[in-house]
Amino acid sequence: MSPLLSVHNLRIGFGKAPDVVQDVSFSVQRGETLALVGESGSGKTITCRSVLRILPRAAQIRGGQILFGPEQTDLLTLPERQMRDVRGNQVSMIFQEPMRSLSPLHRIGNQVGEVLKLHENVSADEACKRVLAAFEQVGFADPERAFRAYPFEMSGGMRQRAMIAMAMVARPQLLIADEPTTALDVTTQAQVLGLIKDLQRETGMGLILVTHDLGVVANMAESVVVMRKGRVMEAGPAGPILTDPAHGYTRKLLAAAPTIPKDIEPAPPLPQEDLILEMKDVSKTFTMKSRGWQAPQLVKACQQVNLKLPRGKTVAIVGESGSGKTTAARIAMAAETADAGAEIWFRPQKGAAPVAVHDMNSAQRVAFQRQVQMVFQDPYSSLSPRMRIRQALTEPLEIHGIGTWAERRDKAEEMLRLVGLNPGMLNRYPHAFSGGQRQRLSIARALTLDPVLLVCDEPTSALDVSVQEQVLELLEEIRDEAGLSYLFISHDLAVVARLADEVAVMRQGYIVEQAPPATLFNNPRHPYTRALIAAQPKPDIRRPIDLLEVSRGAGAPRDWPEPFGFDGDDPPALREIEPGHKVRHHA
Repeated sequence: MSPLLSVHNLRIGFGKAPDVVQDVSFSVQRGETLALVGESGSGKTITCRSVLRILPRAAQIRGGQILFGPEQTDLLTLPERQMRDVRGNQVSMIFQEPMRSLSPLHRIGNQVGEVLKLHENVSADEACKRVLAAFEQVGFADPERAFRAYPFEMSGGMRQRAMIAMAMVARPQLLIADEPTTALDVTTQAQVLGLIKDLQRETGMGLILVTHDLGVVANMAESVVVMRKGRVMEAGPAGPILTDPAHGYTRKLLAAAPTIPKDIEPAPPLPQEDLILEMKDVSKTFTMKSRGWQAPQLVKACQQVNLKLPRGKTVAIVGESGSGKTTAARIAMAAETADAGAEIWFRPQKGAAPVAVHDMNSAQRVAFQRQVQMVFQDPYSSLSPRMRIRQALTEPLEIHGIGTWAERRDKAEEMLRLVGLNPGMLNRYPHAFSGGQRQRLSIARALTLDPVLLVCDEPTSALDVSVQEQVLELLEEIRDEAGLSYLFISHDLAVVARLADEVAVMRQGYIVEQAPPATLFNNPRHPYTRALIAAQPKPDIRRPIDLLEVSRGAGAPRDWPEPFGFDGDDPPALREIEPGHKVRHHA
């Protein structure tokens, strides 16, 4: 039986430069999942884009064949008119960066429904029904609201869910998924991976999974192709490659894969006498635009958040997209205004008078902005593409009137050395750097003003495992050397277990459990925390994700077992069940 897709000796290059993809070959059977694994720049994505012939204009396919379907049609020689019927209908692709792939001018539902109207000529009502069903499948709590929303009204994880729905709504024969779960929290990732598996069983759909997460590979793939610098390093069945890899590069990737340690050493209680940041009764309600005669809709992003961050320590907030963790962090750094009654206190130095972040005057705000900086999730959009690195690093100093031109340049060079980059790179533009290097530049820019508190919003979620390891080591070194305090936002429990001194788990705006990592991971009590831990993929084919445990905790709060469940906006209190361990439950 012929495979669904066969790639033979594919070669791709740019201009007169050597090939960036060199003699790559693999095949995908119906119903099979093939994982393309490798670091950024290994050629995974450009190989997959060649299947749909959506390469950059400068790219040249210099050799090879891409055979598809029962007749093994060569997609590289297919006329463009016939190729349009293949794209989105027979072969769909989920892209890694949903904000670039979705039109900002059109509602999400209309964009997803367009696939059905173009390829299946269905009515508007039928398209709406199928889109809402797809939204429900990929985990939208309110599919109708998601249908009406614009991309900029959604979080990164929610936009990625919409992209997954768009790719799967037409039920293609082959799905190419380019890092489809990178921006998703682990519970949604587990559910989406389960959904893709179900669709494969129902329709016989083949899947090419491009990823750097070997835990996802272990749970999804039957076959694996490991790529590095455009070449195939190792290929074969997933079991032998993940349990006994033959190539040194594959062993390196497995060694760098983040996992939750089995036995986390208990740490002494966090000191409470010197708090750099304290949040009391923080809530935030957003008013959504109304439609016609309908009343405006209120969205409660976070409710009753109480956090204490000791100086020199790291407090992590974990939870899925839409849980309120980023909103809480933005309120902490005065980028959002909390609802009335909230208090946020900041103490820049030990023994200093606290600053009321919730009620600052203009002079206090300027001083506060120098002392509290943020590292953003997306290293590609956090730096202006029109500014050289020198300008990006010296701009904060110029805004605050610090130093002469020469002193600012010296400071920029110092920051590059601090994050492990060459000062000779100052005159380059951001596009000349890899994703990991850009994230280092983002950290350097945040540190330029010598802050005492750093808010890190998913700083490693867009990075492959080896680069993620380097960035985490950098953050640890900077924290220990400079005595920085971190408020760390993440959905990756392996990262949190390594970096945090205390962890707060958020779900639908509320903190549901809070404890040091040793307590939280060794003795999780809340069903949602248990679901997060169960959903963390492990790079071990013998330890698949427990979807039953995930479903118990990842559902609606009213479905949680007693004494944790609640309905509406009347949750139980966050109670201390042992020293330093708080759980939201009924008495």
